[in-house]
Amino acid sequence: MKKSLITMAALAMLAGCSLAPVYERPAQPVAQAWPTGDAYKGVPAAADARPVSQILWRDYFADDKLRKVIELALANNRDLRVSVLNIEKAKAQYNIDTAALLPKLSANVNQNASRTPSTMTGTGEAAINRQYNGGLVMSSYELDFFGKVRNQSEAGLQSYLGTEEARRTQQITLVSEVANAYLTLIADQQRLKLAQETLKSQQTTYELSQKRFASGVVAGTDMYDAQTTLESARNDVAVYTAQVALDQNALTLLVGSAVPEELLPAGDLAEVTQLAAIPAGLPSDLLQSRPDVQEAERALRAANANIGVARAAFFPSISLTASGGSASSTLSGLFKAGSSAWTFAPAINLPIFDGGVNRANLNIAKAERDISVAQYEKAVQTAFREVADALATRGTLDERLASQQALVDAAQKSYSINEARYRKGADSYLNALVSQRALYSAQQGLITTRLAKSSNAVTLYKVLGGGWQPELPQPRG
Repeated sequence: MKKSLITMAALAMLAGCSLAPVYERPAQPVAQAWPTGDAYKGVPAAADARPVSQILWRDYFADDKLRKVIELALANNRDLRVSVLNIEKAKAQYNIDTAALLPKLSANVNQNASRTPSTMTGTGEAAINRQYNGGLVMSSYELDFFGKVRNQSEAGLQSYLGTEEARRTQQITLVSEVANAYLTLIADQQRLKLAQETLKSQQTTYELSQKRFASGVVAGTDMYDAQTTLESARNDVAVYTAQVALDQNALTLLVGSAVPEELLPAGDLAEVTQLAAIPAGLPSDLLQSRPDVQEAERALRAANANIGVARAAFFPSISLTASGGSASSTLSGLFKAGSSAWTFAPAINLPIFDGGVNRANLNIAKAERDISVAQYEKAVQTAFREVADALATRGTLDERLASQQALVDAAQKSYSINEARYRKGADSYLNALVSQRALYSAQQGLITTRLAKSSNAVTLYKVLGGGWQPELPQPRG
C-alpha cells in the first residue's frame, strides 16, 4: 500500500512537469526614445500621456461624415469579415487542442457473433456463439506527465490569440485606408475645382486674345499662347473628372458597399480633417501596444511551447483504455444483475530507437522558435521605423505648408499684375502665361501639401497602434 501511495505521488509530481523553456520576451532591438534632429523639431511635446492605442477612432476623427463612412466599412468590408471568420476557426481549433487534456467517454453497445464448424465442436453440429456488451468506454487517454498535451494546448491558445491580433491589425489598417481614401477624394475634388476655375479664366483670356488679334492689336503668338493654356486646363479637367470617379470606386471597394451620396465629401481638407491631437514624444515601449507586434509575440510563444511538445517525445507515454458495463450471451440478459463486466488496459510506450526522428523534430522546433524571435524583432524594428518616418514627416509639414502658402500668395500677385498689364495692352501675353502656369502649379502643390498633412495624422494614428480596441455600445437616449 505504501509503495502504491509513493508511486501515485511521484506520478502526480510528474503531471505538473513541463519541458517547454521558460518564456522571456526578447529585448527590443531599437532605441528607447524616438529619433531627434532637424526633421523632428516641429513635433510638439506630448501634452496628453495617454497611449494612442487607448484612443477610439470615433474620438480621433472629428468629421461626422467620415465617421459614418468608417462605420460602414467596419460592417461590410470583406477582408475584415475574413479576419473575423479566421478567429472563429482558430477558436475551434484551440477547443480541439484543449479537449485532449480530458478523457473521452462514449457509450457503446455491440455484439460479437462467431460460428464454429461441426468438425470442431465435438458434437457433430455447428455452434453459434453470441456475446453482447454495453457500457461506457474510455479510449486511449494519455496521462500528461511531461506536459506534451498541455504545451500543445498552449500553442493552440497562442495561435488563437494571434488571429485576434491579426484581426485588430486588419481593423486599424481598414480605418486608416478609409480615412486616406476619403481625404484623397477631397483633394482630387479640389484639384478638379481648381482646373475648372482655371479653364473658365483661360477661356475668357483666349476670347480676349482672339478679339485683339482680329483687330490687329496683338500678334498671333499671343492668341496661340492663350490657346495652349486653355487646352491644358481642359485636359486637366478631364483627367481629374476621371480621377474623382476612380477615388469613389476605391472608397466603395474599401467600404464594401455603395457610399450614400450624402456621406460623400463636399468640403475642404481643413474642414474635414480637424483630427484630435495625439501625443508625439512617447517612448518606443509603446510599440508593444501595436497588434502586429503582439501577433508576432504570440507566434513566438507558440513556438516556445512546441519545444516542450518535441522534448516530451523523448520520454515514455502512458495511455489508459478502459470500459465498464454489462456483458451477456443474450441480448435480453444485458444489464441484468450479475452481468457487470469491465476491462482496464494501461499501456506504456518507451521510445528506444527512432532513427533520429525525435531529435530532428526537436531541432525543427528550436529553429522555428529562433525564426519567431527574428520575426518578432523585425516587427518591432518595422514598427519603430514607421513611427519615426511619420514623426519626421510631421516635424517638417508645418514648414512645408507655410512655404507653399507663401508661394501661392506670391504667384497670385505676380499673375494679377501681369494679367492686368496684358489686359491694358502694356505687355505681351508671355509674362502672363508664365505667371499663370506658376500660380496653377503652386496651387496644386498647396493641395498636395494639405493632403500630406492630413494623411500624416492618419498614419501616425495607425503606426502608434490606435483604433483597434473593441467599442462600447452607444448609450441610448
